[in-house]
Amino acid sequence: MEDGKPVWAPHPTDGFQLGMIIDIGADTLTIEPQKGKTFLAPMNQVFPAEDDVNKHVEDNCSLMYLNEATLLNNVKVRYNKDHIYTYVANILIAVNPYFDIPKLYGPNTIKSYQGKSLGMLPPHVYAIADKAFRDMKILKMSQSIIVSGESGAGKTENTKFVLRYLTTTYGTGQDIDERIVEANPLLEAFGNAKTVRNNNSSRFGKFVEIHFNEKNAVVGGFVSHYLLEKSRICMQSNDERNYHIFYRLCAGASEDIKKKLHLDSPDSFRYLNRGCTRYFANKDFDKQIMQNRKSPEHLKVGTMKDLLLDDLGDFNRMCVAMKKIGLDDTEKLDLFRMVAGVLHLGNIDFEETGSTSGGCVLKNQSGQTLEYCADLLGLDHDDLRVSLTTRVMLTTAGGAKGTVIKVPLKVEQANNARDALAKAVYSRLFDHVVKRVNQCFPFETSSNFIGVLDIAGFEYFEHNSFEQFCINYCNEKLQQFFNERILKEEQELYQKEGLGVNEVHYVDNQDCIDLVEAKLVGILDILDEENRLPQTSDQHFALAVHSKHKEHFRLTVPRKSKLAIHRNLRDDEGFIIRHFAGAVCYETTRFVEKNNDALHMSLESLVCESKDKFVRELFENSNTTKDSKQKAGKLSFISVGNKFKTQLNLLLDKLRSTGSSFIRCVKPNLKMVSHQFEGAQILSQLQCSGMVSVLDLMQGGFPSRAPFHELYNMYKDYIPDKLTRLNPRLFCKALFKALGLNDNDFKFGLTRVFFRPGKFAEFDQIMKSDPEHLAELVKKVNKWLVCSLWKKVQWCSLSVIKLTNKMSYRAMACIKIQKAVRMWLCKRKHKPRIDGMVKVRNLKKHMERFNVVVNGLKEGKQEMAKQVQELAASIDALMAKIKVNTAMTWKEIDTEYQGLVKRSEQLLSSMQKKKQEEEEHDRLKHIEEEMEKERKRRDKEEQRRKQEEEDRRLKTEMELKRKQEEEDRKKREAEDKMMQAELEVQLALEREEEVQHAAVLEQERRDRELAMRIAQSEAELIPEEGQMDAGLRSLHPLICFSLLSDTCNRGPQVQATKAAAGVKKYDLSKWKYAELRDVINTSCDIELLAACREEFHRRLKVYHAWKSKNKKRNDDGSDQRAPKSVTDYAEQNPAPVMTAQHQEVAMNRQQRYFRIPFIRPADQYKDPQNKKKGWWYAHFDGPWIARQMELHPDKRPIVLVAGKDDMEMCELSLEETGLTRKRGAEILPRQFEEIWERCDGIQYLKKAIENKQARPTYATAMLQSLLK
Repeated sequence: MEDGKPVWAPHPTDGFQLGMIIDIGADTLTIEPQKGKTFLAPMNQVFPAEDDVNKHVEDNCSLMYLNEATLLNNVKVRYNKDHIYTYVANILIAVNPYFDIPKLYGPNTIKSYQGKSLGMLPPHVYAIADKAFRDMKILKMSQSIIVSGESGAGKTENTKFVLRYLTTTYGTGQDIDERIVEANPLLEAFGNAKTVRNNNSSRFGKFVEIHFNEKNAVVGGFVSHYLLEKSRICMQSNDERNYHIFYRLCAGASEDIKKKLHLDSPDSFRYLNRGCTRYFANKDFDKQIMQNRKSPEHLKVGTMKDLLLDDLGDFNRMCVAMKKIGLDDTEKLDLFRMVAGVLHLGNIDFEETGSTSGGCVLKNQSGQTLEYCADLLGLDHDDLRVSLTTRVMLTTAGGAKGTVIKVPLKVEQANNARDALAKAVYSRLFDHVVKRVNQCFPFETSSNFIGVLDIAGFEYFEHNSFEQFCINYCNEKLQQFFNERILKEEQELYQKEGLGVNEVHYVDNQDCIDLVEAKLVGILDILDEENRLPQTSDQHFALAVHSKHKEHFRLTVPRKSKLAIHRNLRDDEGFIIRHFAGAVCYETTRFVEKNNDALHMSLESLVCESKDKFVRELFENSNTTKDSKQKAGKLSFISVGNKFKTQLNLLLDKLRSTGSSFIRCVKPNLKMVSHQFEGAQILSQLQCSGMVSVLDLMQGGFPSRAPFHELYNMYKDYIPDKLTRLNPRLFCKALFKALGLNDNDFKFGLTRVFFRPGKFAEFDQIMKSDPEHLAELVKKVNKWLVCSLWKKVQWCSLSVIKLTNKMSYRAMACIKIQKAVRMWLCKRKHKPRIDGMVKVRNLKKHMERFNVVVNGLKEGKQEMAKQVQELAASIDALMAKIKVNTAMTWKEIDTEYQGLVKRSEQLLSSMQKKKQEEEEHDRLKHIEEEMEKERKRRDKEEQRRKQEEEDRRLKTEMELKRKQEEEDRKKREAEDKMMQAELEVQLALEREEEVQHAAVLEQERRDRELAMRIAQSEAELIPEEGQMDAGLRSLHPLICFSLLSDTCNRGPQVQATKAAAGVKKYDLSKWKYAELRDVINTSCDIELLAACREEFHRRLKVYHAWKSKNKKRNDDGSDQRAPKSVTDYAEQNPAPVMTAQHQEVAMNRQQRYFRIPFIRPADQYKDPQNKKKGWWYAHFDGPWIARQMELHPDKRPIVLVAGKDDMEMCELSLEETGLTRKRGAEILPRQFEEIWERCDGIQYLKKAIENKQARPTYATAMLQSLLK
């Protein structure tokens, strides 16, 4: 706030907006945006902005501030400049541009990225592909590239670019490279479809493996596919289409094929006309499509346009691809024949028979369609008619085959049987296509592979069924793998290697995965159990799920949805699962049917005995070979869910056994248009993909690493023998020094070396192993070793010289110490005799005056001279005695001295009688003056001694007071511990409830956000929510998580503090920062004043904590307001709750003064000998600081007063600083005031008072009274 720098504050649509902090609230900051009115924002949702918000960087880890706001802004700035790729360490963020960017994927671009490490060229999907190849080559380990994101984010396109790059760059130049690339159009034709969110959505998952030999050349590939969406074959929503192959066949088939397959326009087929029947085509290709092949909808509305899709052109490209991968015309026609057979099968209609036996028959107009279908599938017409309208059952008696019973089917059952056959034919056709694709690029041996995973992203629609359930379950598993690989395993490695990186918290979704896949009680096992029942029911399945997971946090009933359409569902019609990305409502209708992949016996027998060889081959690998009795019963089924779970676990095992690279695809807007950036939606995607947690980890993390021994083994065969004798760690150190790497860019662990984000170019330079590069490196290493040895010799020589000088210096110092000690001992022993000798000598000097007086006498001169001689003799005798007798005490000397003085006085009095009265008077006066001076000197010495004794007494009292306070503090701590133990028992349940409540708040926030996005895309209105939802509107995406973390970490001490705060007399939470300051400066109400002071300093502490959390990465600690020992003590020992007694003591406003050493962090390493060590002075007026000074060598003193300099002064209370417990820290007021006056503090405080900037304190009151 005092710096006047912009910050990022939350915004409902843009994610974040720029603003300025203008006030500090209790737990919020008042933000003034660049446009609009001021608003309040939670403190943990406000982040500092870069100095130049329009600047962008290729790696987000290169930003000065690493937080979600700067991440979003960097992605936005790059997106607006058509830079769609951005790094977060070694993770690639790819934003879908929805238009073709020129030269972004051309041959020249592919060539430029070959062999280049991350960071050397702008971010690109090719860089990730090349990194995976180089990691595989160097580490001899297979690699995986996980491409993830929402539907429409560009996963499929990025997958194709990865495959194209690997085959083009590292292929053998043979036909197999082209086949791997050409397999994609064929798979997309049969497995992709238009949805409401994506025109080319993959409705299946695939893991494409490109295999390499020992020479790291492409030798073949393999495609694994997962969970084809079979329900789309029979039903689509209004704005969606069936699989592309149906429309491309209708648009592009030749007249001969069209006639042979009896094809027509899409609107003439049931499986197509309930969705969108328009073609994708540009103007040229639209003209080439004959009018009789276009649906009325297409003729009325026109074509659909997409840069990547063109049904007629794609059909031609698919035919070319089929030829390139080895499919002849016969096999191509077989594929088309099956597709046409599925279309005609969907046009077969049924009607009730009208007889008492029940059942149904084909409608008259469906007879021709039945013949078309039977001919295309190689089936008998009558057999197909019977199998569609009846079902065969076998009775058993004693284990023997019983009677064959034909059970007639109702119209609904016949329709289901027809659809089941269509799904079975198409799904096995798709399996065959994938099988033939794999056969077109076979390989005998493979050393390693690079796998690219492209699977449907997290899906949420108005109506979600079994397919969305499986897809989202898969995404939960992949998100957990991401958390483990990037966050959990990374942090465990840092801890194991001793790097000291701070722990990063993330949400664990294991409970959601267990809800789906746990044995017996998991939803998939409950669904399988339902399929095994004689009478299956979707309603019974839904109720079973709810009954077995009544209290599960992740599962709830549909009526708690944020969307009105879901609230109309009954409990037995669906359930809501709270996924990592938000809550999704699943409608359980047809769940049981979709989970069964088996046909009833009549249809299975029919297709397996087809006259067409191709159809028989499609079904020969199915489970029809099992015992017919088992197949004929109602309990037989093949579980789709468990099959998918098994495939998914195998996939994850494969991913865990490989190295990983991640591409996070982002969808910029819901309208799928270019140059439109919806910040809030993108921020949600970045948060759900774990990018924010990665930023926290990368703030102190090391994304690249290499073991010492691998680097050593790579180079040992090429280096001289004298270098091979080095141990691997020392060798690596020599290598890095030779390359001139910055020590801040890497860190040595126990077994490997780690690199900072953005330093991949240096890392890759080391990992290159061509001979020329090795020779250059060896030359540099030799040079560094020689220089290092020479520096060590120099250092040793200087150390010996320094040690010699140090020994000489210490010898001289010892002599000086001995001399001083001996002198002090002699002084202490002989000082009484010396002082006595001085006094006696002074007395002897006076004897000359006696001689002058005697000489001036006229009478009695001899007698007086004799007396003077006797007195002089006595003085000489006393001096001789003092010199000889070392045992004389001060008392003895003084007694004899006083006797001589008395004799001299008597002699003087007698002489005065004989002198003139004037002379005697003058001489006596002179002697008295001399004696008076001596007395005053003695009095002054006595006064000084008493002052020193008084200072010692005050310091002793201060030390006793400190010890007493320490004892009192220990007693209070003992009492607090007892209270804490009691509070822990009482608050355990409360904390647990708070944790659950925080988790609910976070999930509610995600659920509402997801509902909002569904509403935006589906144009559905959301009704007003309750009080909790209203509160959640203001919550930021991560506030609930931070609340959860805070609740988990806070102890009973804080709980008690909040409880005490709850009963305060004054509620100051809504007061502005400036209002608090004004009341402190003007109020006469002592209780209000104390409350305002406490709240004022509490907000200062919260604000400074926020600044510390969001400080710059290169912050040197120049704004430190108190010594580190004080701030560290406050962090480690939070001040206890003040009782009424302590508050009363605080009200008394005791004045305490302290002094401790102080050195700023910026000077700490520049000055290892502590020559720049200064002093920190503090004057506490009651519990809060009133004046502060910093004294540093070579710098002007820093003088601060409360009120004017609050932001630069220590914000901690006296109890929190721990100064009262530091021995020797407290000083006398006189000592503080002397330094304060010497540093011109009086003038500084006077100006602050005159300008009305100083807060009323004891110091201001004393200065004002002094001035008056």
